[in-house]
Order: sequence, then structure tokens, then C-alpha cells
Amino acid sequence: MAQSNFPEIDYEDAPQQDLVVPPTLISAAESFERKGNSWFAVSQLPSDLAVTVDDVTFYVHKYPLLSRCGYLEHLELQPSISNYGYDLRLQNMPGGVETFETVVKFCYGLPVSLSPKTAAPLRCAAEFLDMSEELEEGNLISKTESFLTFVVFSSWKDSITVLKSCQTLSPWAENLQIVRRCCDSIAWACQENAGEQSRWLNDVVTLRIDHFKRIMTSMALKGTLRPDFLGSCIMLYAEKWLMVGNDGENNNITNTNSNINNSYSYNNYNNGKKELKWSIMQGRKTEKEFQNEEQRMILESLVGILPHEKDAISCKFLLWMLKMGVVYSISPTLVSELEKQAGMALENATVYDLLIPNGEGTQVKSMVDQTIYNVDSVLRILEYYLMNQEQQLETHGKANISKLLDSYLAEIAGDPNLSATKFQVIAESIPHAARPCDDGLYRAIDIYLKAHPTLSDHDRRRLCRVVDCQKLSVDACSHAAQNDRLPLRSVIQVLFAGQMKLRATMSRKHETDISSEVREDNLSSTKEEIKMLKAELEKMMTLIEDLQRDYINLQQDCKKMRTNQKALSGGILGWKKLKLFNGKLNENENKEKEKRISSILRFKRRQSIS
Repeated sequence: MAQSNFPEIDYEDAPQQDLVVPPTLISAAESFERKGNSWFAVSQLPSDLAVTVDDVTFYVHKYPLLSRCGYLEHLELQPSISNYGYDLRLQNMPGGVETFETVVKFCYGLPVSLSPKTAAPLRCAAEFLDMSEELEEGNLISKTESFLTFVVFSSWKDSITVLKSCQTLSPWAENLQIVRRCCDSIAWACQENAGEQSRWLNDVVTLRIDHFKRIMTSMALKGTLRPDFLGSCIMLYAEKWLMVGNDGENNNITNTNSNINNSYSYNNYNNGKKELKWSIMQGRKTEKEFQNEEQRMILESLVGILPHEKDAISCKFLLWMLKMGVVYSISPTLVSELEKQAGMALENATVYDLLIPNGEGTQVKSMVDQTIYNVDSVLRILEYYLMNQEQQLETHGKANISKLLDSYLAEIAGDPNLSATKFQVIAESIPHAARPCDDGLYRAIDIYLKAHPTLSDHDRRRLCRVVDCQKLSVDACSHAAQNDRLPLRSVIQVLFAGQMKLRATMSRKHETDISSEVREDNLSSTKEEIKMLKAELEKMMTLIEDLQRDYINLQQDCKKMRTNQKALSGGILGWKKLKLFNGKLNENENKEKEKRISSILRFKRRQSIS
């Protein structure tokens, strides 16, 4: 076995490397030239092997190929009918003609370029031809494997490029784990480069659906995928691959939706161009059938990886996917999954989101019992909502759902094929307590009666019984009392309910007037009390000011007296004490006189009374 001592390649310099192999001493080729569908090795020696790949024949020398390709070494070469020695036809060659040309140049020792676009085809071709180290050191398997490991898998952009090149390399790329390793590398890069998730996502959505799904699944298994980020990835991928283009592509979807709902359009999915890059699928299908199959496959794959968390993806997008699923006839299991997901967040939907087309394929049926809109799907969505969101019916969700359902009934009421029984089932699908006002329901029933003038009296009475007359507003009662489409019994009930409402209103008004008068009387008496308290408070403040003024004057007088008393003698002080003692005696005598006088007066009063 020949040995070659050539310098090692630095795989960290650039994503493209030149593979240099020393030329074989026996059969060297300076270059290759092409003539029509034939390639010729330019050499001094005549070619002795003709290898045919697809429709192209390579006239080469046997020894350079056999020395590096174990597959060719074990083949029994057939003698050529021409003058080129042996003939060999390679079928199912990975990478085709271009890849085999690079392999031949590598075997001859000519410089070849190894890049992310050529790495996977050359790796698969090397495996197909068994170009291992057992035949030659530094053979093509080891070269391409090192390039993939050290160059490609360290960059998500290079990994995406290699992954795209694997689309035509099945099953070799799968068996060699190239696809899996690329998906793991791309998934790992999203976690390691959190600041570049927007650029990362824009690159990932360009991949084929099966590769995109594997990347999302890989991230989910590693626990690095947030539900809201997965929802954003799915929505962006659907925006790129499932949009209705502006160039007339997929007109069948546009026509179907326009016939069903003239005003409906999903804003995030109406201004792009779908790109088809599927070269792996084969078959004798028309272009329209091929596109429908593509759309169906993408839809089913996206539904299969939808996050189950409520806030991870919008209800509007889920219902849009449900419409697309009906158009392209995805499996019933996936339709049910979409209905469940939409039912979890139904309070965020609009009436136009619920207008789901009815029919198989892209054509709406015109049978007598076929409705324009898929009301059965909406019923199932409501059932899922009631099962999963019962608590919201006791809060804000009550008014939202009832209003949404009444608006939906008004939209579908004009369908001539909608039966009264199905209309009634939809109207009664939510609990009675979940509808605080029946004005919207009355409007929908009135539209239905107007659109179905031949409806029997029994069906009219049955529909009108759904409306609770006590929940109708005064304006609705006034309209219903003059509506000749309603049965007589319903009109009487409306009039009675209106009268009861009027009495209740008058009673409440009377109670309000009485309470207003009481409040006014209480207010006037309270004002008088406040005035009296203010006057008393002013008097108290004046008295306190006078007392403070007298106290200050008294302090000043005492101060002056103490100053004058310092000059007096002790005798004068004794005289004052004596005078004070005499004053106290006189005071006691006066008190005794007053007591005697008061006792005499009391005695005289008793006598006069008796």
C-alpha cells in the first residue's frame, strides 16, 4: 500500500480547504478536459478504464482509482468493447457527476476544494467507494470527516449549508449521521448564541420541513426550547412556506377563502411568496398536485410539533392553520389537535377566525345538506374551551365568549343550508349563565328567520325559546314587539318582559327619588349643626384668648409686687399677717350669717306651700 507524506490541513482557517495529494508515479494526470458528455484525463499514458456516472463517461487510468477506492478494487471489471480497457457503470453514485469528478481529481493527486457545499456529497461518495485509511493514509473519508467535525459543526451557518446539501444524499447522509450531527450543532448554536436568535431563526426557516422539525425536536429533548420561542419558530416557518403568494400561486386557496369569506385575510400570511425546494420527492404528479402534497406535508409536520402551553402560540394562527388543514385535507387526528389547541385560547379569537371553510380538498361542496362553514368544528372547539376553561366562565371570559358566539351565529345565519336544529345546538352550546345579555342572540335568530322564510312554526318557536326575554334590553324588546317574523307567543313574552322591566325601572326610580330627598334633608340638618358648632368654637377661642391675656397681666403684676416688697421690714410683714387673720375671721362670720338667712327662707317656703 502506498504511503503519502503531505502536510496536515489547518481546518480552523477557513470553511474551504484545498486537498493536496501527491500524484501517483505510474499514472499521473496533469488535468481533465471535457468533450461533450465525456471527461478525459490529460496524461502521457492512454486511459484503460471508462467509468460511467449517470450519462457522463470518465476515461481514466485504473491504478489511481483502485489504489484508493476499495469498492472498485472488489469489482470484476468487464473488458471494454472499445479501445479503453475496461468499462464500469456506477449507479446511485452519491453527489452525481460533479462529486465523482472531484473524487477522480483527488485520486490523481490534483488540488480539489473542500467547502460546506461539497463536504457532505464527498463524504457520502467516499463511503460509497470505500475510500478508507486501510487503502491509503489520509484518504478521502478521513479528510472529509475531519472537515465536518472541526470546521462545519462549529458554525451554524456552515451546518445549515451542509444540511441543505444532504437533501439528495439519502440514505447515505442519514446512515453516516451527518443530518443528525448538523441538527444537533444548529440546536446547540441557538442556546450558545442567545443574542443572535433572530438571525439564527431566519436561517433555520429556510431548511426543509423534516430538517426543521428535527432541529426543534432536538432542542425540546435537551430542554433548551421555550414554548413561546417554539411558537415563534413555527409561525415564521409557516409564514415562509405556507403563505399565499402575490403572483397567482396557490390561487385555489385564495379563491376558496374569497368565496367563503370576502373580508377575511390573515395579515401575517398574505404578502409573501412560497418557495419550493424539494428535489427529493419524485413521481408523476401535476404541479398542482405536487404543491398540495407539499403544503399538506408541511402543515402536518408543524401541527405535530405545536407547543401545548396556552400562551405559546396565538389562537388566530391556530385557527388559520385549521383553515389550511381543511383546504389540504390533513389527517383527522391533526385537525382534532388544532381544535383542542384553539379551544384553550378561544377568548382571544375573533368571529372571522371562526369562519372555517367546509368541504373536502379546495372545492366547496354545493350539496343541499352541506353548509358553507364548518360549524361542527366550531362546536368541538367550544366543547374543548368549556372543558379546559370553566373557571374563566365565572369572570371576564363569560362576556367575551357569549359575544363571540352570538357574532358567529349572526355570520352563519344567512347560510341557506344551515338547519334550525344545528343553529339551535350552537346557540345552546354555552351555559345559560354565560350569556349576560341576549341582544346578540336575538339579532342572530332574527337574521336566521329572515334568511329562512319557509321555516315551520314549530322551528320558529323552538328557536325563539332559546332567547331569555328577561335578558333583553329595552331597545331589543321594543324591536321584538314589532317583529312580525316572531311567533305570537314570543311577542307576548317579550311584551310581558318589557312591562316587568318598565315596572322595575319605575320602582327603582321612585326609590332613588325618595333616597335623594332623605339625603337632602339629612344634608340640610347637618349643615345647621355644623354652623352651630363653628359658632361655639369661635366663642371658646375668644374666651381662651382673654384668659391668656389676663394670665400674662397677672404675671407682670406679681413680678412688680415682688420687686417692691424687698424694701419693707419684718414688722410690716407681721402687720399684714395680722390683717389677713382678721379678714379670715370676718369672712367666717359672713358665711355663718348667710347660712342662717338661707335656713330661714327655706322654712318660710314650706309654710307657704302647706
